[in-house]
Amino acid sequence: MIISKRRRWLLLAVVSAGLLLITLDNSILYAALPTLVEDLGASSSEGLWIINAYPVVMAGLLLGSGTLGDRVGHRRMFVIGLAVFGAASLVAAFSTSPEALIAARAFLAVGAAAMMPATLALIRVTFDDERERNMAIAVWGTMAVVGSALGPIISGILLQHFWWGSVFIINVPVVVAATVATLVLAPPNDPDPSKQWDLTSSLLALVALVGLVLAIKETAKADPAPVVIAAAVLATVAGGWAFARRQRRLTYPLLDFAIFRNRAFLAGVLAAGFALFAISGIQLVTTQRFQLVEGFTPLRAGFLVAAVALGAFPTAMLGGAVLHKVGLLPLITGGLALGAVGTVLVLMNFSTSMGLLVTGLIITGSGLGAAMSVASSAIMGNVPARRAGMASSVEEVSYEFGGLIAVALLGSLLTAVYSATIDLPAGVSDRARDSLDSALALAGEGAGGPHTALIRAASEAFDGAYLAVMVVVAAALTVGALVTGVLLRRHGPGSALSSPAHH
Repeated sequence: MIISKRRRWLLLAVVSAGLLLITLDNSILYAALPTLVEDLGASSSEGLWIINAYPVVMAGLLLGSGTLGDRVGHRRMFVIGLAVFGAASLVAAFSTSPEALIAARAFLAVGAAAMMPATLALIRVTFDDERERNMAIAVWGTMAVVGSALGPIISGILLQHFWWGSVFIINVPVVVAATVATLVLAPPNDPDPSKQWDLTSSLLALVALVGLVLAIKETAKADPAPVVIAAAVLATVAGGWAFARRQRRLTYPLLDFAIFRNRAFLAGVLAAGFALFAISGIQLVTTQRFQLVEGFTPLRAGFLVAAVALGAFPTAMLGGAVLHKVGLLPLITGGLALGAVGTVLVLMNFSTSMGLLVTGLIITGSGLGAAMSVASSAIMGNVPARRAGMASSVEEVSYEFGGLIAVALLGSLLTAVYSATIDLPAGVSDRARDSLDSALALAGEGAGGPHTALIRAASEAFDGAYLAVMVVVAAALTVGALVTGVLLRRHGPGSALSSPAHH
């Protein structure tokens, strides 16, 4: 079926709106969490799971939902995903207990996991021309950055005027409009009933990923439970081994490991993961640092980290437009390297110059925007159309995984360095070591010299922890640039290899 140019780009706007919803819900709770925890009476552990239930469940289900989309048709999967996402948003908004909200967030993830591979697969089957498709995928890739950056801003605005449930209610009108537009604009559903979707493989992948995240989070705690760590590691290893073994035996595997033999595909997957690791890490620690140390409101801190998206938007557009001329190497490897340079600028100036800090964030965004937009093209351009669902699922798992690891590892590193380095004034409770929040609460109870001395000591320790996290981010981007540079060293212009190793 030939689809008119206007209709193709309108459909791109619709699937981009779907992706924007998905990525917004990853970051929108950062600013809302303190209010939400207070209103629901949630413990710190429950608060953590309110945020993490969404990305953990989504990462576990993404591989299976891509292949299921190949089987039932990507248009149908997108519409089903929108319906589930809208219903889950209503349930989340009116939750009356932490447990109900955690369950609603997991339900949201089911809808997101159905929608996300379908967004990219619909682009793959709608845009036949490679240059047009590269541009469309660049727009799609930019939405991931924009959604992530807008989350804290939208949350801050809504919380000034409404109750915390409004951060979920806002999804509903977008879901309704996107559903109607998809039914009008999308190409006819094109299912392939010969594709065998395997629920068991999906569940094994979910077990492995949830186990890994649990292991990381528990290991990083000040007082880890060895039994929990052992159980989580066992689940990861057993789930991963059983998943890989099952894929080799299936005629239609959920994940065909042979696609990773294509160096451009592998470079795209790694670039997506490294870029999201950096963006999530920078966003997480920078919003915390400027709210707790500098006294920024959640909205002002959200606008600060939006500098990353400000830098990413033009380079993502430009990357898609020039990819056919310059190729993947300068955009992916160069983009990750530029991101590392921007991160170094941030870590050198975060406490001395707001101008240089914002410049560093914009430079970081510029590099990561270019890398992310063409990482998508590298992935989708190096698999045959019949593998579109699988390829898009792999990419989105790498995005979610990058973000999950950033929050688990870098959030824990921030706390660990702060606790280990704070120089407590005499007579101050050891509770001040737990977190900067605890120290500020204790300082509020005191007066005079110890009060000021505790705030100064806690802020200095937190700045040292922030510096350590940013060093790790810069190092990760440098490693990403080196690895993708090796993988793409023989790759010419365009998004696909001249003779890609399709299997």
